[in-house]
Amino acid sequence: MTTIEAPAQPKRKTLYRGDPGMWSWALHRITGVTLFFFLFVHVLDTALVRVSPEAYNDTIETYKNPLVALMEMGLVVCVLFHALNGVRVILVDFWSEGPRHQKLMLWIILGITAVLAGGAIGRMFFYLFTEH
Repeated sequence: MTTIEAPAQPKRKTLYRGDPGMWSWALHRITGVTLFFFLFVHVLDTALVRVSPEAYNDTIETYKNPLVALMEMGLVVCVLFHALNGVRVILVDFWSEGPRHQKLMLWIILGITAVLAGGAIGRMFFYLFTEH
């Protein structure tokens, strides 16, 4: 008696298959964690003003460098994407047509994020390179 073997299934090398919904899910979590850590540091350095105004002033002075300015620009992109993608997630969950249009909505929010972030980052570069 012979047995018939099923064809070999290709092995997946990654959990993410390249679907935009999966990348959106991952980016939403990454930006959320980034925002959480920013808010944690922000609360801590603001609390320094009650402990020691001199320590607070020293901390604020260390933030006045180009590296921190670039991090702030990244933070703007994180805030915009996280907020707009959150609206998209709400629409997918509560709008009956949401799941059908989720991919289109993702591209729309990426476009809006790029336009708004471009304007905000342009203004931040202006303040970075000029006296204000």
